[in-house]
Amino acid sequence: MNDKTAIILGASGSVGQALLDELIRCTSFSQIIALTRQPLNLPTEAKVEQRLVPDMTPTHLEQAVIEALTECKDEAVGFSVLGVGAGTAKLSLAQHRAVDVELNAAFARGLKASGKVQHFALMSAIGANIKATTSGSGAPGLPRYARVKGEAEAAVIDQGLAVVNIFRPAMIIGSRHTPPLLSSALSLFTPLMPAKYRSIRTTEIAQAMVAAALKAPVKSAIYSYPEMMELIENVSA
Repeated sequence: MNDKTAIILGASGSVGQALLDELIRCTSFSQIIALTRQPLNLPTEAKVEQRLVPDMTPTHLEQAVIEALTECKDEAVGFSVLGVGAGTAKLSLAQHRAVDVELNAAFARGLKASGKVQHFALMSAIGANIKATTSGSGAPGLPRYARVKGEAEAAVIDQGLAVVNIFRPAMIIGSRHTPPLLSSALSLFTPLMPAKYRSIRTTEIAQAMVAAALKAPVKSAIYSYPEMMELIENVSA
């Protein structure tokens, strides 16, 4: 049945675009709301309502979420794939937190306040750890990056939504932040790597997030590569 509404934060990124495509194809979602700073380049027939939040502060974002869901009569599912990406090495800890932690928390807070959302899917990263050190570079894969991702997960959970599913990909193939040569090299070595550290495609993350939403989960869970692949396989079976 076409009875679900999806509301997305981070739709302009590589994974966000894959997620939009997956949701558009999915017949279970009759409405898709994308909250972005700038308009997205989408086909005119796409079932996506764009809600612009040019001043993307926590307060403005939270209010935009509540307003977007005011007239929503269906079950709504929240998706966030928002993150700084490869630029974290150039940011201060406060700047990194302002996006990954504060905006994701505000999004979750708006979802909770709307009264329309029980299930929230958040893309984090492998190794997320709220106890990691805050010193050193914030580049992906280093402790400070893991700390911010861990803080983002905790901040979202603290908003009180019934179910928070967290997706922790390792290297993302198809992301504009992953050099093509690195993606090719990783693909060759993927079978030799521990399962949860295997590289994953943007489309596979999107498929897994949507698959989890369609299951109507009753409790929160964390998904790394093996669990995401299992979600996809169960839908295909």
